[in-house]
Amino acid sequence: MSSTQKTEESSHILSIDIGGTGIKACILTKEGELFSDYTKLPTPLDSTPEAVIEVIHQLVTPLAPYGKIAIGFPGFVKLGVVETAPNLAKNKWTGYPLAQHISDLLKKPVRLINDADQQALGIISGKGFEIVLTLGTGFGTALTYDGELLPHLELSHLPITKNKDYDAYIGDKAFVKEGKKEWNDRLQRIIEIYKTVFNYDELYLGGGNAKHISFDLDHNIHVVSNRDGIKGGAKLWAAKEKYHVFTTHPKINTSNGK
Repeated sequence: MSSTQKTEESSHILSIDIGGTGIKACILTKEGELFSDYTKLPTPLDSTPEAVIEVIHQLVTPLAPYGKIAIGFPGFVKLGVVETAPNLAKNKWTGYPLAQHISDLLKKPVRLINDADQQALGIISGKGFEIVLTLGTGFGTALTYDGELLPHLELSHLPITKNKDYDAYIGDKAFVKEGKKEWNDRLQRIIEIYKTVFNYDELYLGGGNAKHISFDLDHNIHVVSNRDGIKGGAKLWAAKEKYHVFTTHPKINTSNGK
């Protein structure tokens, strides 16, 4: 193998998107283009850290080559450690150092952020105030301004009724229980709230249930795919100084931001 080929391969990025029902992965070039097939396996029903990592290992073993790993996680993460995981195994994730475990397992440097934030990096135009909402197992949110992620807010846990937060109101359980028409009515209500509160320039709707949207959208609201969002793994690594890098040698880890 030539030195040029080795350099190109070391710059490739394994991008992983952990969801409540599915775990997706692919290899990206540093420019964000797909280098491998987009692959997916179901999230284990008993979605403990150990079970999820086992599925990730199974999913990514055939994928090569890559020199870096980007992971989107469905919850709040800080410096590589999971703080919340509302749609995975209950009471099993808080304080779990996921980034370090994946780096140790796969022997590559890792950057880990919220899954909606990673999707946003792959989707947004980079101009003005843009919001990404993911409509899947739960309700994910990412806020950006001029292409930069704003501090992550778990807006899914804000109350929208007396006894429901956004996750419960518009998540997959609500879709199954209430049906497509009621779910669409609820989504329209949420969009109206976001228009009033945020006055965004562009709004993007992703996640597995976005395909069920049946009402007309404003000109600045766009339905996007998980395939587009997973490309955010390249943008995550392009932001050289912002995100903590975890390696198999923790003593050399550095942090200058999230």
